[in-house]
Amino acid sequence: REKDDKYKTWMPKFLMAKEDKDQRKSSDNVERNIFKVRKSNAEKSKKMEKEEKIFRETFMYDKEINVINTATAECSIPSKRSVDLPVTAGEQLDVIDVTEGNAVICRNSGGRYGYVLVEHLSFR
Repeated sequence: REKDDKYKTWMPKFLMAKEDKDQRKSSDNVERNIFKVRKSNAEKSKKMEKEEKIFRETFMYDKEINVINTATAECSIPSKRSVDLPVTAGEQLDVIDVTEGNAVICRNSGGRYGYVLVEHLSFR
């Protein structure tokens, strides 16, 4: 026994093999992480639904929302009216509908809708 203790080396936790670390983790911790991800996705979908409801009420839009095209904003534009969508340069936008004038209805990555002038967009 004395010989075994003498030659036994101490190894810090960060130098241990991955298999040893995995054995120390319980399956409960892994499941908890999965639930946290799902919760944030649920919160995002609720926010998107809220934005869509506001859009439908404001624009009196009763058609199905389909993405016609994807566009990139060429320059940053603040919103002057409540129905305009503020955009930043390089932002990806989904074109939802074309209007009679020179504006299109777009949706940004945050799920917000609004009018954007065609001259400020570049299409792929």
